[in-house]
Amino acid sequence: MGEFQLWLVRTLSSADAVSALMRTSWAWPVCETLHFTGLCFLFGTIGIFDLRLLGVAKRVPIAALHRLVPWGVAGYLVNVTTGSMFLLTEPDQYVFNTAFHFKMLFMALAGLNVAMFYLRVFREIRPIGAGGDLPRAAKLAGGASLLLWVGVMVCGRLLTFYRPYLCDPELPFLLNCLPYS
Repeated sequence: MGEFQLWLVRTLSSADAVSALMRTSWAWPVCETLHFTGLCFLFGTIGIFDLRLLGVAKRVPIAALHRLVPWGVAGYLVNVTTGSMFLLTEPDQYVFNTAFHFKMLFMALAGLNVAMFYLRVFREIRPIGAGGDLPRAAKLAGGASLLLWVGVMVCGRLLTFYRPYLCDPELPFLLNCLPYS
C-alpha cells in the first residue's frame, strides 16, 4: 500500500493550477466555508429524511421530505468539489492520513447504502402518506445513513488533528503512517 500511496501523492501533486489557486490568501478559507455550507445542506436534508425513515415526524409524507433530497445532493457535490481541491493541494496530508481513509470508507458505504435504498426500498415507501409506518428495510437504511454520515463528519474533523508523517510501507494498510511521538 505504501508504494501506491507514494505514487498517488506524486500524481495528485501535479495539479499545479489547483494548488496555485488554493495557496492564495483567500481560496482555502472560501473553500472551507463552502465545504461547511455543503455539509449543512447535505446532512440537514438527508438527516431529516433519514429521521423520517426511522419514524420521527410520521405526520410528514415521505414524498414531501423527498423533495428536499436534491438540496442534499447539491451539498454533496459542493463537498466533493471543495474536498478534491483540498486533496489536490496537500495530498500528503490526506493520502497518508488514517482519518481520511476512514472518511472515504464511510462515504463509500453511504453511497452503497443509498444505492440499495433506491434500488430495493424507495418504490415501496414513496406512496406512504402522513402517519404511515415504514418497513424495517427503510428504517435500517435511514439508521445506517445517519451513522455513516456522522462517521464521515467525525473523520473529516479528525483530519486536522491527525497529521501523519512517518510512513512504513511494511505495516498493514491504515496503520502504515504514524504521527510523530
